[in-house]
Amino acid sequence: MQTGIFRMYLAKSCIGFFIFFLAPLACAENPPGALRCELLLHPEQTLLTDLSPEFSWRIPSSRNGVRQTAYQIIISASRVLAEKERGDVWDSGKVASDQSVDVPFAGGSLAPDRDYYWRVRIWCGDGKPSPYSNVQKIRFTDSTDPYATDNRVWYNRLPLQQVSIAPASMKEIRPGSYFIDFGRAAFATLRIEALEHRQSPWRVRLGEALTQEGRIDANPGGARRCRTWTQPMPLDGSPQILKIPPDRRNTSGDAVLMPPEMGEVMPFRYCELENVSGVLSPDHVQQLAVHYPFDESASSFRCSNQILNDVWDLCKYSIKATSFLGVYVDGDRERIPYEGDAYINQLSHYCVDAEYSLARHTIEYLFRHPTWPAEWQMHMVLMAWKDYLYTGNPELLIRHYEDLAAKTLLGLSREDGLIVEDSARMTPPFLRSLNLTSPPRILVDWPPASFTHADRYGERDGYDMRPVNAVANAFHYHTLRLMEAISLAAERPEEAPLWRQRADRVYRSFQTVFYDTEKGVYRDSEGSSHSALHANFFPLAFGLAPAAQSARIVAFIKSRGMACSVYGSQHLLDALYQEGESEYALSLMTATHDRSWAHMIYNVKSTITTEAWDNKYKENQDWNHAWGAAPANIIPRGLMGLEPLQPGCARMRIKPQIGNLEFAEIKHPTLRGPVTLRVEQSAAGRRLRLTLPAGMTGELHLPVTDIAAVREGDRPLAKNPHVVFSRLQDGCVVLDLASGSYFFQIN
Repeated sequence: MQTGIFRMYLAKSCIGFFIFFLAPLACAENPPGALRCELLLHPEQTLLTDLSPEFSWRIPSSRNGVRQTAYQIIISASRVLAEKERGDVWDSGKVASDQSVDVPFAGGSLAPDRDYYWRVRIWCGDGKPSPYSNVQKIRFTDSTDPYATDNRVWYNRLPLQQVSIAPASMKEIRPGSYFIDFGRAAFATLRIEALEHRQSPWRVRLGEALTQEGRIDANPGGARRCRTWTQPMPLDGSPQILKIPPDRRNTSGDAVLMPPEMGEVMPFRYCELENVSGVLSPDHVQQLAVHYPFDESASSFRCSNQILNDVWDLCKYSIKATSFLGVYVDGDRERIPYEGDAYINQLSHYCVDAEYSLARHTIEYLFRHPTWPAEWQMHMVLMAWKDYLYTGNPELLIRHYEDLAAKTLLGLSREDGLIVEDSARMTPPFLRSLNLTSPPRILVDWPPASFTHADRYGERDGYDMRPVNAVANAFHYHTLRLMEAISLAAERPEEAPLWRQRADRVYRSFQTVFYDTEKGVYRDSEGSSHSALHANFFPLAFGLAPAAQSARIVAFIKSRGMACSVYGSQHLLDALYQEGESEYALSLMTATHDRSWAHMIYNVKSTITTEAWDNKYKENQDWNHAWGAAPANIIPRGLMGLEPLQPGCARMRIKPQIGNLEFAEIKHPTLRGPVTLRVEQSAAGRRLRLTLPAGMTGELHLPVTDIAAVREGDRPLAKNPHVVFSRLQDGCVVLDLASGSYFFQIN
């Protein structure tokens, strides 16, 4: 999946030709919609810290080939003036541009602690403006510290939501004792309607797991949760919101705290109430779940395999449920943001909701509060780049360019370019550049064998850990390549050749040091003879494996199965889809053994993705870790093949690889609007229905080498002015598409 990273800088001219040879169509009937300021759909619910904000909107047309040709933004000091279309603070005038995402404010200065109102209208080529959009309110603050750990400061993010959830089932165990199942675990507390004015305290138990007898497991082990306490009930019979006792482990030290006004929450699905006076009904008890605002309708996925449908539902819900702190955290055991976890969380969040502020807040937080793994430092480069691709906003890259350069761990490189885990190289200036106080350590995967009794390998597949490490250097190479692109996006083009030279040096040294020519696979470390799964799928995912070697590497990877953790599965599946191994990748996502998502669902019976495949692989695991939700982004990006090729999803690659599925369909959110795709395949051929929102172009890869075998609707491709043949690549016909709806048939 590396092909799109640099192409956007090399192919802008040909893409521009494709876009602008089309005759522009009108879109003046409807106003622009889905307004955003600073990526937020509802900025009026918070305060913004950037006094030079960016604006986005959706182009209101579904007709093929529609493109915006100009826009006009007005900002007013009052809603009345905005409704009268008077931009007394700023009027951009008519600006000739097709840009509708990340449009910068270009007026004078905006002031903190004042309300402003903005709206926009657009032109789409016929000389007629659209109506103005609805009015959106924005307000700014001059705060310089919006990333405190106690969550008392809440800028550039929307307020958390507290949602009432009724019981899925309730039964009376014995008189005065009830068992309640809310259907899914959530980070929540409980709201109870008191039944009588005079009653004894109730005994409350909340938990995630059940015993074999079907009661809440009071001792679930590890970081699985159960709380039991006596709850006094109000004498006046008023509703009671339970105050959950805090857990010292996840409410002290470096843990992120709940907003004080919301109170403590814990993950639970089940509730037992004892000593209840009167008759309790489902109307009397509600789970008060907390999560970041989440649009359930923004995404969907269904296919012909029910296991994969269930896996998607599990992973999508996990992203919603684990957003309860307004920042990506590692689950309930520590409630600390970790870079490797956050990368999977970020990608998955982008694929299930058109929401970007939480990821950006987490990235900013992690620059200030980094964690110990060496690869986690390098993940920051990956996260910043993905932020740019999906949002189109380069500010984070520009503001943190030097930080990102340090996060490549270039300071640990030796003469041949490879990095070394060497304490002598981790000088005080090096640690300060990473904002660390102690040396980073190579992780590879987690947990190691010493943390589990399941087998002698842990989740590292017996990795031979040595100072010059293949996984760490695969990350290093990948970050150097990304920094070449980042230097261009951050307006430092003179540095791009230097990053390329560094990457090329690492590439050559990597083959010399790690490749085992006899076995045809990569070794774990310099001086090692062992080859673990990780030493091969990371280089494959990051573009280090030459084409001539990839077949043997893929064969080795397939021989090892899922010999990695839920974290490792993200990069393993990325590597497999990059190599076109769609059926094997699908088999891993639909497997039912104890290293699978189906095992989490049907055997563990967790409703949020777990920290490990099973308790036996990580004895202290929790059952609410978003780093286990990789299919939430692998299904859209790998199986359905939807990935941005240009910043802000201005251009999307569509390369579905549905393996042996009979059909698969998806709704994928973007800032410009949803991409919808349905693929069907049978002995009669393949059918593909695709819709790209206005303001987006596409690069469609169809698995056929004869363009004459492809039709769009009921006509040959040459008859459609919005479809242009681009090239043959890797056994596929590649087509350039304008926005709109298409029906392709391959017979």
